[in-house]
Formats: sequence, C-alpha cells, structure tokens
Amino acid sequence: MDNKKNEAICRRDDDFAKWYTDICLKAELMDYSSIKGFIIYKPYGYAIWELIQKEYDKKFKQTGHKNVYMPLLIPESLLKKEADHVEGFAPECAVVTKGGLDDLEENLIIRPTSETLFCELYSKTVKSYRDLPKLYNQWCSVVRWEKTTRPFLRGSEFLWQEGHTIHETEKEAREETLKMLKIYSETAKDFLAIPMVTGKKTEKEKFAGALETYTMEALMYDGKVLQSGTSHYFGQGFAKAFDIKFLDKDNKWNYVYQTSWGLSTRLIGAIIMIHGDDNGLILPPKVAPTQVIIIPIRQENEEVLKKANELKEKLLKKNIRVEIDNSDKTPGWKFSEAEMKGIPLRIEIGPKDIENNKCIVFKRNDYTKQEVSLDSNFEQKIKQILYDIHNEMYEKALKNLNDNTFETKDYEELKNILNTKGGFVKVPWCGDLKCEMKIKEEIGATSRCIPNDNTEDKCICCGKKSKHDVYFAKSY
Repeated sequence: MDNKKNEAICRRDDDFAKWYTDICLKAELMDYSSIKGFIIYKPYGYAIWELIQKEYDKKFKQTGHKNVYMPLLIPESLLKKEADHVEGFAPECAVVTKGGLDDLEENLIIRPTSETLFCELYSKTVKSYRDLPKLYNQWCSVVRWEKTTRPFLRGSEFLWQEGHTIHETEKEAREETLKMLKIYSETAKDFLAIPMVTGKKTEKEKFAGALETYTMEALMYDGKVLQSGTSHYFGQGFAKAFDIKFLDKDNKWNYVYQTSWGLSTRLIGAIIMIHGDDNGLILPPKVAPTQVIIIPIRQENEEVLKKANELKEKLLKKNIRVEIDNSDKTPGWKFSEAEMKGIPLRIEIGPKDIENNKCIVFKRNDYTKQEVSLDSNFEQKIKQILYDIHNEMYEKALKNLNDNTFETKDYEELKNILNTKGGFVKVPWCGDLKCEMKIKEEIGATSRCIPNDNTEDKCICCGKKSKHDVYFAKSY
C-alpha cells in the first residue's frame, strides 16, 4: 500500500479546516477573488459541478420538471410581500441602489432565492386547473451576504438549483416535496457515494415562509454534519400573499399549493470532507472529470506512448473519461498530482508491461495495485474496477455514518458524545423551543432533522412527554 503523506497539504487530524482549504487550492478546484465570499470556480472544480448538475438535471427532467431562468434582481416591494420570507432573508440581502449614475426609484435585491419571482410569474399565468401543475427548476447563482465564508460550503455567492412547483391539491404538493427529497438522497448515494440522513426540520430550523422543511444531512470526517439539500412544503402561504388562484373543476376559485427545493455546490464540499484523505481528493468515479489517468513509464519509448494511446481509445469507446499524462515531469510527480486531484484510477504502462501484455492499475480510494491483462476484456475490467470503487467508497462512508450515529435519553451523555465524538445523536424531544435552544447554547449543537414521532419517552431536556425523536449534531 503506497500511502505516503503529501506534504503539500495539512493533515486532516492536525487542522481539519486548513486541510480542507489546502485541498480546494492545491487540487485546483477554486481560487479566491478580491471580494470575500465570491470564489473563482477553476476548470477542475467547475467540471465536478457540471457533472453533479447534469445528473440531477436528468433526474428532474425524468420527473416532468422543466428548466427556466428568472431575473437576477428582485424589486424590494416584491420580496416584502411574504412577511416570514423577507424577515428570514433581510439580514443577508445585497441591495442595488443605483443604476449607472442615477439613484433607483426602488431598491433592487440581488436574489438570495427566487420564490417571489416565481410567485409573480405564476400569479400572471395560472388561471385554471388545466394550467396545473407547474413544475419548474432553474440553475443559477444566488447572493447571501454571509459574515463567515468557506469555499463551496458557505459563500456570499454560490451556485445551485432551485425547483419551484405549484399544484392543484395539498396531496400533490406534499407528494412532490417528499419525492424531490428522495431524488436528492438517492442520487447522492448512487452518484456521489454519500449516505444521507433525512427527515423534517424543526419549526426553528425550517425555511423562511415554509410550513414544513425536509432535509438531507451528511456526516463529515471530523464528526460535523452538513445540510446538503432541502425540500419545502409551502401550503398556500405564498399563493395567498401573491394571489395565485385558479378556477377548479367545480368552477370555484382556489389558491394553489406550492413547493420549492434546492441543493448547491455544498455537495462539492461534502465530497471533499467525506472522501478525501491526507494526500488530497478522492473522487467517486461517476463525479470525477477524469476517471482514469494513464501514466507512461519511460515515455521516450515510442512503443509506450503508442500503447498508452491505444488504451485511451479503447476506454473512450466505453464512455470512460480518460487522459494521458505525457508531460515531461517524473512519474512520481505525476502520481502525486493524480492523487491530489482524486482521480479514481491510475494506469501505469511501461516497456516491461507491454512485453508481458499487462499494465499496473492503482486504485486511489484504497491505494491497492493490481495487474490487469491487456487482452480483449481490458475495457470491461477497468469499468468493473470503477464500479467497485464507487461501492467501496459508499460502504466506507456508510460505516462511518453508522459508527457515529448514537442514541441516548440522558442529557449528560448527549453532551459527552457531541463534545468528544461528534456525529448524529438521536434523542427524545418535547417539541418546545426552549429545550432545543438549551442544547444549542450549552453544547453548541443544533437540531438537524426529525426522523420520526415519539410519544413513548420523556424529553431529554425537561422530562416532559416527548413528541419526536430528533437528531442533534454540530454542523457546518
């Protein structure tokens, strides 16, 4: 096992925050701009986002959603139409007050999210039950003026998707809310090799303006969790504020039922912090811009380069994303760079390998090497190894999640677990905000989601009859 520490980055266990930013920079995922919280997505980092975007976009379209694009700017009066919504976002809003040299008649808000824009559109275009449902999604950037920022995880500007749908009935809207949460979490498993904990947010933690918010939460290497995608049921709150009405089948006017759901480049941060190690990124094969890197050994030998190109062409025909590193750097340097960038599979090919009709294959996720014959089944063998890597990475992440998910009914034990081990801790809770805030203030943990109701136990804080089980954790 070739697992020597890469000295270009900090060790995870020494300083996890620095390790994370080291990888973001050294793996050339991003760079900092001159404005705090506004990062530059470099080609490699943006390519990862494009693959995430492509996969989720495919799933959205398979379920009948259509992409649209809404304006960047929102009139302040429009944002203020839904009281809870504006109150939730006002502290984070960036405001445009001038157009050229002239003061604007009304302030314009750079979108922190687009509910109000979609509501304005729906109020003008929906008249009858025949116009429903509207299943829209947009890929864009939003601006939220954050005080503390970290690449991909929390930015003043970040890339995301936001789905906005309206429905004829409450049943349809609730089904949509849960369906999108399932699409989010299943795709995270199948594409990103990330297991998720899912459930409903508490009243305190739900989205501004929503009746219910559902979330998927991922566990990072350091024991903290990351909210990785949310789906919201709005009921008729926005519809009434924006007068989105339709004539139903009984010829009566009704308000629509509404949902929204979103995920962002936080998923890149999750990939780094769940799968990465002291040598850099480890990318699940399906989200890797380069799935296989071929490194010629003694590439001055024409036969070696010729064979490397033959292997590349074979893999390309199987839709495997493959590159050859034929730069003039040493093989050791090339190995290190490929490991830093998290390329799932490395193929080493030299004169002796060609003589023996084989190559050496190195798996980034576990540092194992194996000989693979260059016979007619070569491409299929490489494809199988990539498939195995995904499963191995998922199982490793799932084991970490299971090993660090706890359950207790004792407050002191809750405190001890979260202050020493981290992870998710499921506890019985009465539903009172005071108890939720006590845990946040005394332990520094927040409620992440409600996996189920629980009326059999007593609240971990006050001893009153519990209403729910809740997962608490320290989070990003």
